[in-house]
Amino acid sequence: MQGGSTGIGYGLKYQARCIADVKADTDHTSFLTGTLSLKEENEVHLIRLSSGGTELVCEGLFSHPNEIWDLASCPFDQRIFSTVFSSGESYGAAVWQIPELYGQSNSPQLECIAPLDAHSSKIKCVLWWPSGRHDKLISIDEQNIFLWSLDSSKKSAQVQSQESAGMLHHLSGGAWDPHDVNIVASTTESSIHFWDLRTMKKTNSMEYSHIRSIDYDSKNKHMLVTAADESGINIWDLRMLKAPVAELPGHSHWTWAVRSNPEYEGLILSAGTDSAVNLWFASPSNDELTSDSVYNSTTKWTESLLHSYSDYEDSVYGLSWSSREPWLFASLSYDGRVVVESIKPHLPKNLKTASSIL
Repeated sequence: MQGGSTGIGYGLKYQARCIADVKADTDHTSFLTGTLSLKEENEVHLIRLSSGGTELVCEGLFSHPNEIWDLASCPFDQRIFSTVFSSGESYGAAVWQIPELYGQSNSPQLECIAPLDAHSSKIKCVLWWPSGRHDKLISIDEQNIFLWSLDSSKKSAQVQSQESAGMLHHLSGGAWDPHDVNIVASTTESSIHFWDLRTMKKTNSMEYSHIRSIDYDSKNKHMLVTAADESGINIWDLRMLKAPVAELPGHSHWTWAVRSNPEYEGLILSAGTDSAVNLWFASPSNDELTSDSVYNSTTKWTESLLHSYSDYEDSVYGLSWSSREPWLFASLSYDGRVVVESIKPHLPKNLKTASSIL
């Protein structure tokens, strides 16, 4: 099913790639997004959905010194977030704090709480543990994984431990297991590696090519979803990593981002360089299977494309569900266009998932 966007739009001044849900803001549906201008001063926008749900309002506009390649919001403090940025050939990362009086007409400058300055390779992402208050951060560059101890009150971050991925692997990203604070998954050009943060050693790995995005299922501790350049979307059971348990076709060009719904099991969003966002449903067909069941090659899955949001004029790189209203999501295309959409009109009423949303 395809169709134009019926969503709520918001325009950034410059090109952009990353958008994040402000999970810690429990009173508003909010997102943070950052720009990627080579020549102009870049910006971070704090965007909120109006109380009537009819428009996106800029609640804060802040200058940022460099091009923003990754942005993540702190899950337990709505004023804190991290960025990965570049200036020419150099890359950096930092944790920032939005000033308290950001609602005034001339917004004060962002405050840098802590630079994450131990990297010597190109930084790819910063990860916060998604499931609650935690004083640790993960940063990943092409060669290493760093575990940081963050003290926002003292405005400091110290490297607690680090480990090299080895000369044969160039790290490209990762995800922190929401069910286990000690486990992080990292991606490379040809594989996924799982790390135990207590020892900073690999505990498992699987070979798979050209993975662009990875996300844990927050409702099922055994499930992982990945997006790859050409092979689409794959769903994995972490207890048996030899092959995916289900496959979705993805996009007509590269599948760039994939996100599992934070509340409703089986709902998946994907974004691609074909200027589209797809809404999928994927679930084992057998109603007797539970989240603890081991899926295998004989397990039949219900897989369907519920809707394709195609009202974009550029590649869609940024994608984020709303934690507060998990039937809403925000997308960001490279031309700086933010769109917030509802999935409610596209859910078949016979889905068990749909009955709890509609």
